[in-house]
Amino acid sequence: MPSLVALEKHPCPACGAQAEWNPGKQKLVCPFCGTEAPYDITPTGEIVEIDLVRALREMPDELRGWQTERRTVQCRSCKAVSVFDPQRVGQRCEFCGSPELVDYEEIKAPIRPQSLLPFKVIESAVREQIRRWYASKWLAPGSLRSRALVDTVRGIYIPYWTFDAQVVSPWEADAGHYYYTTESYRDNQGRSETRQVQHVRWEPASGVVEHFFDDEPVPGTHGISHALLAQIEPFMTHELVPYDRSYLAGFVVEHYQVVLLDAAKASEEAMTGKVRDLCAAQIPGDTYRNLVIHPTFSNRTFKHVLVPVWLLTYTYGAKVFQVLINGYTGRMAGQYPKSPWKVALVVIGVIIFLLLILMSNH
Repeated sequence: MPSLVALEKHPCPACGAQAEWNPGKQKLVCPFCGTEAPYDITPTGEIVEIDLVRALREMPDELRGWQTERRTVQCRSCKAVSVFDPQRVGQRCEFCGSPELVDYEEIKAPIRPQSLLPFKVIESAVREQIRRWYASKWLAPGSLRSRALVDTVRGIYIPYWTFDAQVVSPWEADAGHYYYTTESYRDNQGRSETRQVQHVRWEPASGVVEHFFDDEPVPGTHGISHALLAQIEPFMTHELVPYDRSYLAGFVVEHYQVVLLDAAKASEEAMTGKVRDLCAAQIPGDTYRNLVIHPTFSNRTFKHVLVPVWLLTYTYGAKVFQVLINGYTGRMAGQYPKSPWKVALVVIGVIIFLLLILMSNH
């Protein structure tokens, strides 16, 4: 891996320790003495969209590298790749807690994030939010609430890819229109009755959908569940700031493992699904069948961005669970173990309730 250029640090003017980004004050603050570092963070440059087709052919070297000295390691257990200050020692994997970290080497320097969303939610608020969340989970084992799990909350910048594209999609389908006829029948007592019967009249239909996709997100992580990430989205991409390493001070950055080509394919699949829904909404009538779409993508661009996530990883029994909080909006999602005894009580309660209903009907 090419060496990265070590740029200036941000020492505390009072004690000399390295200042870290403080989400509450939105400044660099010394974590030891609390002194606010006199460094003005005014990210320079603008956030630009990068041409996707050109980048897939060859990414320019000036868009690679972290612009500062970093150590990249991979967890032997969950395979997540983390990037942090080389001075930090005794690291455990932030995603599964394993101590088995090995240096991670690359053929090329990574594509550098062009922008990021800084941490805004403070750690103390996150811990309290998780405590309330635990308390609300009645099915969780009682011992889970008494454990000091919030002590392992970590702030991590997660890699995302965002994609823009103009899509034009002709479509054709069979449009169904309901109509009703009246038919006669005899009920259980043999009496003659009438009822309305629904039918469908099918007609050919076609049209064209034009839509611009802006910042369609694709997570670049393998260390965090994509299903959990979807629950704490959106990340406010319209409030991104140009990449500045000062925002990373005191936090771990996850290295993307979903490469650009795979992310581009995933975004196209997601866009195609949304285009299909837009086409379906154009079909006249009451129902449809045999919908075929022909999407064409143009003006495709992308960004590599970092988004803030507070992550709690804990082991209960033989399983690893994760709790996530969006570090910008505070939105939360998590996994937790369920007590088999409490689940059994719920099942028994439901069975008794259904039996009582059956008995009352006889």
